[in-house]
Amino acid sequence: MTPTAKAVPQKPWQEIAQEAQDYRDASIAMFDPDTSRLPKILPRNVFKVLRQHLSQTEMELTEKPPEELLKLLASGTVTATAVTTAFLRRAGLAQKLTNCITELLPERSLARAEFVDDYFVQNKKSVGPLHGLPISVKEHIGMKDLGLNAGYVAWWGRVAEEDARVLQILWQAGAVFHARTTEPQTLMHLETDSNLYGVTVNPYNRDLSAGGSSGGEGALIGCRGSCLGIGTDIGGSIRSPAANNGLYGLKPTAFRIPTDGWSSTMPGADPIATVIGPLSTSLEGIKIFMQTVLDAKPWLQEPALVPLAWNSSFHISPNTPLKIGVLWHDDVVKPHPPITRALRSVVSRLENVPNITIVDWKPYLHDEAWAIISSLYYPDGGDEDAAAVAASGEPWRPLTKWIIKENPCVKKLSMQEFFYWQEEREAYRQEYAKTWNQTATGHNPETGELEGVVDVILCPVGPGVAPLHNTAKYWGYTSQWNLLDYPALVFPVSKVEAEVDIMEKGYKPMTDIDKENWKLYDPETFSGLPISLQLIGRRFEDEKIVAILEYIKQQIGLPFVEFP
Repeated sequence: MTPTAKAVPQKPWQEIAQEAQDYRDASIAMFDPDTSRLPKILPRNVFKVLRQHLSQTEMELTEKPPEELLKLLASGTVTATAVTTAFLRRAGLAQKLTNCITELLPERSLARAEFVDDYFVQNKKSVGPLHGLPISVKEHIGMKDLGLNAGYVAWWGRVAEEDARVLQILWQAGAVFHARTTEPQTLMHLETDSNLYGVTVNPYNRDLSAGGSSGGEGALIGCRGSCLGIGTDIGGSIRSPAANNGLYGLKPTAFRIPTDGWSSTMPGADPIATVIGPLSTSLEGIKIFMQTVLDAKPWLQEPALVPLAWNSSFHISPNTPLKIGVLWHDDVVKPHPPITRALRSVVSRLENVPNITIVDWKPYLHDEAWAIISSLYYPDGGDEDAAAVAASGEPWRPLTKWIIKENPCVKKLSMQEFFYWQEEREAYRQEYAKTWNQTATGHNPETGELEGVVDVILCPVGPGVAPLHNTAKYWGYTSQWNLLDYPALVFPVSKVEAEVDIMEKGYKPMTDIDKENWKLYDPETFSGLPISLQLIGRRFEDEKIVAILEYIKQQIGLPFVEFP
């Protein structure tokens, strides 16, 4: 449940922000990651610095994907204490380099790791499927007796009364929570910046964004200060950080993963459902998270959830016909050259896989989709968010101002207007379902079911790679799927090559938004950054898109370059 404490700041907001940062720094100092030798002027790309400050054992442990760590932990080859210690050190360094953490949890995590290790020695078996695995958590997902500010200065001092339900499940499975991560003011940015903690930056280029709103998770996992983390998503907040940092990230279908226990404005108002989902260094990490949470049957405690177990038997073989629709652009904004190159590279390889058919996906009124979803984000006209900002006197961050004050669709809705936009949402969902069904090649003569329908959509995650700070103002490639409540899975493909990903000569923008987006592109600025794409499925086809990506990876060798 949401904390009940209503802390009203009496101090200037700057003092509260300093208090928050001092608290964070003290939590890291409790487990000194030895940052005294860090260069005074940090390089744009931080990975070399990271590795210079870690032992060989720490590097090896923290750069393993979660599935490999779990095998080592379950066999007793390594201890939870050793693994947790390595991730604590790397997370502390990641904070110094990218500003991604709100709180390191050395005392809690090491006590938990010791318990897990003792259990293994005494019982000769694991605590559960996540035995000893360190997991990071976005700050506004509550942890008992710890702060829960959701990016607002006025909410510093709120405390969670219990662990969020998803954390209770992971804890029972043997997880170790070692770090809490940054989020933006209001949680409604595809960027991570707040007046409490400042700006979280991208480990591949500190001048650029880690994404948002789960950008702390993105930067931390990108730095390998965690291998599996938990984010939230209402318009791209898992997928943007995953894409910007070369990670895997899943926005599940709504009402599969429990959400009880997080903090946000307008609790209970869900015309657009926010979801909890995983970010990981591997696709297997995504599967492990979903399997573990849904095996616990969370719908028995949270009745709003759909009682649908994770189907681990879903498998794609070379005999399974697959039809992939490719969305090259959405008729609103054409992605920058690296994104288009990545699409072409993937598609050209998929065309040589015998059981895969590639077709173009025609976008259906994606501009109207943004009008609908952005009208439903703030049915109170942004009043509650504005009040939370005003309560401390903190200034509005640029992207907070953009999404609320400069968004023409944000208006205080009457009940009748609210009902109207919800009807528009449902009508659009029906129209998009019809568009999808029309990709069929025929009907089964016995059952009447559609045949030859597109299985998944392959598309961009955004209009470019990790952007400059305060410029992430086009959400259409992610929010589209929130409106439709389609599961979406992000995966890394390649990296920007300045000499290859040059500006397209003579390009004529489709819209004013497109024109503004292309002004942001410079090959040299984005050189070396991860390029990611996403797969989209229909509602409750989460397992299907995971299985299809698993098959695609096997067939064409994704990603095409090494990460990080």
